[in-house]
Amino acid sequence: MRDYLLVIDEGTTSTRAMLLTPGGECIATRAIELTQHYPQPGWVEHDAGEIWRHSLAVTEAVIAEAGGADRIAAIGITNQRETVVFWDKTTGEPLAPAIVWQDRRTASICRDLKEAGHEAAVQAKTGLLLDPYFSGSKIGWAMANWPHLKEAGDRLAIGTVESWLIWKLTATENRGGLHITDATNASRTALMAIGSGGWDDGLIDLFGAPARALPEIVDCAGRFGETTLFGAAIPICGMAGDQQAAAIGQSCLQPGETKATFGTGAFILTQAGAIPPVSHHRLLSTVAWQLDGKRAYALEGSVFVAGSLIKWLRDSIGLIGTAAETEALARSVADNGGVYLVPALSGLGAPWWQPEARASISGLSFTNTRAHIVRAALEAMAHQAHDLKTAFAADGVDWASLRIDGGMVANNWMAQDMADILGITVERPAFAETTALGAAMLAGVGSGLFSGLEEASAMRGAVEVFQPGIDQGTRMKRLDGWAAAVKSVIETVN
Repeated sequence: MRDYLLVIDEGTTSTRAMLLTPGGECIATRAIELTQHYPQPGWVEHDAGEIWRHSLAVTEAVIAEAGGADRIAAIGITNQRETVVFWDKTTGEPLAPAIVWQDRRTASICRDLKEAGHEAAVQAKTGLLLDPYFSGSKIGWAMANWPHLKEAGDRLAIGTVESWLIWKLTATENRGGLHITDATNASRTALMAIGSGGWDDGLIDLFGAPARALPEIVDCAGRFGETTLFGAAIPICGMAGDQQAAAIGQSCLQPGETKATFGTGAFILTQAGAIPPVSHHRLLSTVAWQLDGKRAYALEGSVFVAGSLIKWLRDSIGLIGTAAETEALARSVADNGGVYLVPALSGLGAPWWQPEARASISGLSFTNTRAHIVRAALEAMAHQAHDLKTAFAADGVDWASLRIDGGMVANNWMAQDMADILGITVERPAFAETTALGAAMLAGVGSGLFSGLEEASAMRGAVEVFQPGIDQGTRMKRLDGWAAAVKSVIETVN
């Protein structure tokens, strides 16, 4: 019997595979850390070959634990979005480093396009803004600066990470793999018209992307193909970018339902229904999912630095030994001692969109300790979420509650602080790997295990609830201090 759904979750800092039952129980998981490459300040690259090798290794491991490939009903794939891979259709090998979503090398390109008056048209077509975060400018930069990509001609394939994995999974000795992307990932490239769901010739020309190298855009669930790399053939039936997968895994299926994922970055999506939302406060419209050719949309706010801030404090600064220490340190002091940390290590995301902003720690005095700095780092998560809540409310989509997930939210202090600063109920699922869960739900729908996402949402399971618990005066003092710190960072850029 094919008892399990297998998910490949290719994230920014690690690659993992998970084995889930249709009831939502996680049977096995394997993960390998992904090497981060920083060739210049502001540049972030991955080795696409390493991504594939790690994906293959963790998948083989969980299939072995399942008892063989013939026990897997379907594969679902979820991935870091906006990261771009370039490969050779003939050899199936990467032709260049993968340019990661955090990469800022195209900041000047985006600024020039904005100054030339292109942003309004780009936003109208794509729901996105002109920022180096998105894939289009990365592709254009690569084509202009890496001549061997042009020289590859018709052999060149370009895609986001799920495209790369699908190609490698479905390629055989006799033929190349499937070259497809799902609508959620395509909607993050700044090359897809969000209303029609197809590549836009004008956007492709604007960014200098080679149209013939782009993948076909398909649904998020269906029988896309199969892999025979693990013995018996396994169908690949689900695909979504990590943040959309997390929203699905959190059962944000009705308009107004909102999730926040605190991983490497922090990403908040509010389900918006069948009509693309229009933001007047620098939020993003994006595809939540596409099934049977019909798209559901979401409004999104993107924060570039969340869990990566804690990793930086641990690995680069040496302020903590483990991420788990942060909760005890935050609890060890009564407040932040006047310290605010604005984590603009990769610029500021929504609603500021200042790619050249740099991080700051302000308010330090001799009375402060490392506990105050660590607490300020955790407090920055709630502060950034509050900035986004304000923008969402101004666009007419305020949050009644917030469903949180991601590696950071295991920290109980941070989850409670989120409820306190936002002033709303915060829900945390018992099974926090909602990105993988959403991909499994899609694979279940695509393989016919579930009739649709509503039936699949039973996989979510139990949740824990955090209620606001601080007085308004304390809350406003915090928010005022944060606003002053962010203003100082932005003024330094301008």
